[in-house]
Amino acid sequence: MPQSRRNLLKAAAAAPAAASAASRSGSRSPDASVYTRLGVKPVINGMGTVTVLGGSLMPPEVIRAMDEAARFFIPLPELHRKAGEHLAKILNVPGALVTGGAASSFTVAAAACMTRGDQKKLRQLPDTAGLPHEIIMQKAHRSGYEHQFTLTGARIVTVETMQELEAAAGPHTAMMFFLNKAEPHGQIKRGDWIRVARQRGIPTFNDAAADVPGKDRLTLYVQQGFDLVTFSGGKGLLGPQSSGLLIGRKDLTDAGAHAQSPAGGIGRGMKVGKEEIVGLVAAVERYLRVDHEAEIRELDRKVSEMMSALNRVKGVKAARHVPEIANEVPHLAVDWDESRGLTAAQVHEQLQKGDPAIYTLMRGPGQLLISVWMMQGSEHRIVARRLQEILSA
Repeated sequence: MPQSRRNLLKAAAAAPAAASAASRSGSRSPDASVYTRLGVKPVINGMGTVTVLGGSLMPPEVIRAMDEAARFFIPLPELHRKAGEHLAKILNVPGALVTGGAASSFTVAAAACMTRGDQKKLRQLPDTAGLPHEIIMQKAHRSGYEHQFTLTGARIVTVETMQELEAAAGPHTAMMFFLNKAEPHGQIKRGDWIRVARQRGIPTFNDAAADVPGKDRLTLYVQQGFDLVTFSGGKGLLGPQSSGLLIGRKDLTDAGAHAQSPAGGIGRGMKVGKEEIVGLVAAVERYLRVDHEAEIRELDRKVSEMMSALNRVKGVKAARHVPEIANEVPHLAVDWDESRGLTAAQVHEQLQKGDPAIYTLMRGPGQLLISVWMMQGSEHRIVARRLQEILSA
């Protein structure tokens, strides 16, 4: 049997350890881009691992694993099962499932909690007659992605206080949802959220889509007591953009596998290809062995260069910023007085209209937040020079 068939799930392990992050994007020449042939120009990503710009760029070992996976046919349910077992083992969690993305994990997890894998009940959805169908979340944890839950027929129940939570949690509750990055804004902290759920036998689900890097993050939230946790495959893990990781209780991840493609029913449209499954496995394997501290030092170097350049502009203050939760990597915060005649929206627009176009985040009046995380090579210098030009005018 050819060597390339022996172990698709460990394709990443054969990749050269010296593959650098700088090379992960391949050719950066717009003239060589497959996108420009379609009339789409590549941009400089100063926003981070956002879906609207394509998430992240996959490292060479992930691309190689996906390329190898694309060359053969396999029984997809078996690949899903074996990939889940492998991921659970290397992450030291009870169960794991590759989904079509963190948002896809919402639907799959909801269906799993509502039906516990019962095939007849799964086929019944979105008809929830006779099923627990309420999903409780804090008002501060509503994110705009609730439709991924209601696709199953679930009903969202919003609470703010512990008293409201204890009154709402009951036999009709299928799941208690927690948005990890929103914890500082909600009145009920994770420990109390988990405690109430356990007292009532209700599964908890933590959306930690953007809560890497930090090697321990992939296991931390399960260790804290959450029954299910999801991460985006195409954000900090640098895996396929259309992939997600759902981990936690094995009975629920197994039930989730029956709720998504290739099975029929509510999750049929949430297809995960063999390439994405193998690609995410390779991405997680890489993530567990990479030197995250070295990567942070490189990001800090880029931020420092930009700070030095922009702090020379009169009336501009540039400083290092690291978000409290989610996307916890060095960013550059740029502040100026809008009374000088330039609003944040105007600067934002000028950056996007340049060549190359530069996408950043607006924080407020006279404030931009720039992520260097996904910038390649010397792109941070291009951004700094362009900001100098705009803010010096």
